[in-house]
Amino acid sequence: MIRLPLLDAAHPEQFPDPGHAMADPNGLLAFGGDLTPRRLLAAYAGGIFPWYNEDEPILWWSPDPRCVFHTDRLQANRSLRRQLGRKPWRITLDHAFRATVEACAAPRSGQLGTWIVPAMAHAYTQLHDLGHAHSVEVWEGERLVGGIYGVTVGRLFCGESMFSRESGGSKLALLALGQLLQRWDYPLIDAQVTNNHLLSLGAVEYPRDHFLKTVRQLVKLPGQPGSWKEFTPLVEETMATLRR
Repeated sequence: MIRLPLLDAAHPEQFPDPGHAMADPNGLLAFGGDLTPRRLLAAYAGGIFPWYNEDEPILWWSPDPRCVFHTDRLQANRSLRRQLGRKPWRITLDHAFRATVEACAAPRSGQLGTWIVPAMAHAYTQLHDLGHAHSVEVWEGERLVGGIYGVTVGRLFCGESMFSRESGGSKLALLALGQLLQRWDYPLIDAQVTNNHLLSLGAVEYPRDHFLKTVRQLVKLPGQPGSWKEFTPLVEETMATLRR
């Protein structure tokens, strides 16, 4: 029988030690609680994230190993560069956060449902309104063709999900995010759970102990709070560079 700790509703900052997470399923740590901004920010600062289906209680995870991107190693391959030469795409920051979350939550080929249930979408929208969650959007005209969103704590960006409606849309969003974060001295994008697609984009795996040690350092550093809309010209430079 699986015995999981139940989170204390009266103490949203308190989580079990991630080192006590289960090995099977990998990283399952606790259940219950809520998705208030206070609890979510405490979770991310501790290397923990929520992930559950609509018919389940809220489940909290800290897998081993952890999948991450180094912001200084994200590069555009030749295929993406050629593609961008033919596409009239543009990039924005925090211009369509809700639409980006909705697009990430939309059904995908081979999937029966989504873990971005309405309560999750609402919770991350709250974080966005408070200046703690951000999106990178890729546009073709007025059509949203790709994007990524996530949460920032200190100088750590915790990626939640990304999507493409056109080939290369999510790759460009990830690349633009990485270059922006590198400029701001954010060294990592947490990608949470390893899969072959993330590895093909350049992600690597950290042992959980190493990841948690890094998180403890990064969350103490000053980040870039508030809306990122005004920094859109910085990601537009990414497009200009790639089209050279």
